Amino acid sequence: MSDYILLGILASGIILLLFMVLKLKMQAFIALLIAAVFLGLASGMPPSAVIDSITEGMGSTLGFVATVVGIGAIFGQILESSGGAESLARSLTRYFGRNNAPLALSLTGFIVAIPVFLDVGFIILVPVIYALARDTRKSLLYYAIPLLAGLAVTHAFIPPTPGPIAVAELVGADLGWVILFGFLIGLPVTLLAGPLFGQYIAGRIYAPVPDNLEQAADPDASLPPFRQVVGIIAIPLILILANTLTDALAVAYHFEDAAWVEIVRFAGHPFIALLVATLLAVYFMGLRRGFTRDTILRLSTKALAPAGLIILVTGAGGVFKQVLVDSGAGVMIAEKMSGMALPPVLLAWLLAAIIRVTQGSATVAMITSAGLIAPMLELFALSEPHKALVVISIASGATILSHVNDSGFWLVGKYLGLSEKQTLQSWTVMETIIAVSGGALVLLASVFV
Repeated sequence: MSDYILLGILASGIILLLFMVLKLKMQAFIALLIAAVFLGLASGMPPSAVIDSITEGMGSTLGFVATVVGIGAIFGQILESSGGAESLARSLTRYFGRNNAPLALSLTGFIVAIPVFLDVGFIILVPVIYALARDTRKSLLYYAIPLLAGLAVTHAFIPPTPGPIAVAELVGADLGWVILFGFLIGLPVTLLAGPLFGQYIAGRIYAPVPDNLEQAADPDASLPPFRQVVGIIAIPLILILANTLTDALAVAYHFEDAAWVEIVRFAGHPFIALLVATLLAVYFMGLRRGFTRDTILRLSTKALAPAGLIILVTGAGGVFKQVLVDSGAGVMIAEKMSGMALPPVLLAWLLAAIIRVTQGSATVAMITSAGLIAPMLELFALSEPHKALVVISIASGATILSHVNDSGFWLVGKYLGLSEKQTLQSWTVMETIIAVSGGALVLLASVFV
């Protein structure tokens, strides 16, 4: 089969995928599987080989992702239900003062979204935004945009949130490097899209506290201590980073067989690091604060419901990637792309941005573009840091231009009482600033790694 026919089949598969998601409103999990089956059969793979690719793609992807996302979801649920997110917001606001509340809210969102989903974190912290806006009589956007920027950046850039976990697994990137670059690139992006843009747009759109949505937040409510919350969230990140650093030093200085290296590797594996943090959260923010064992069980079960959908979509993305590899389409595209002037990080950003604008979901855009780009990366022989930059590049591109086909667009508009036009002027522009500035910083960083 000629390369041009194979390229046409691949293009048809992507069009079919978008048609099923956009027009037929089909669940992304089913749509990705159907598109993968179509691609495999149309490219000449025997039906039995297509089945084998589905099994291998689903199994190899979910062996890692399902465990990490499942544990992370329970961790985030305990943080949410214990009041840990609100404790962070109030403590940072007091520390920075009312005049610097936007900066405090950006940092709050940046920290909270590490274990908590963006929409959940926003809904939890909306009362804090309402209270600040009522007291200062400023536009809600003055406080909401900084918070949303922090939440959006971490949600896309830093594991163990599902998006970067899934992309890292699909492209074979080390999570320690992804976390490191997620912080280094994510913090300046957050400050640009959050406090700076928030101040600008709040001066042009006055958004009062919606009367029908106003919620009274009790500042005297018993909340987990700030240091305890930050410490527990930091534990898995520190352990994973220590594992990455130890691996690099062990190879460089030839002490890979040392017993303590094996201990650090074990403790720093995402499974163990997240499990330790979750158990600590259950004990300190759950049981010691009066949660019964039945409550912990109920919250854990509740957390796994949304995690299950993300896990299945990620698995279907793994299937799509495997069929690309087994059909030969991935190698063909890689060979074509290797002759182009586009660096891998820019190509990854463009793919993610196109899919994001077309179908709306950032997570689906990240997973689909990662499945497309992964087979190409083998020809580029990228270093571990460069693979991590590809993950951040995909995350950046998949954040761009959130509009009416994205559920986050409507969630933000509803809670802030904005019209569609105002939501486009504020939330959509903020997301685009994150995407463009994140992509630019990734491209700059790729020159030096």
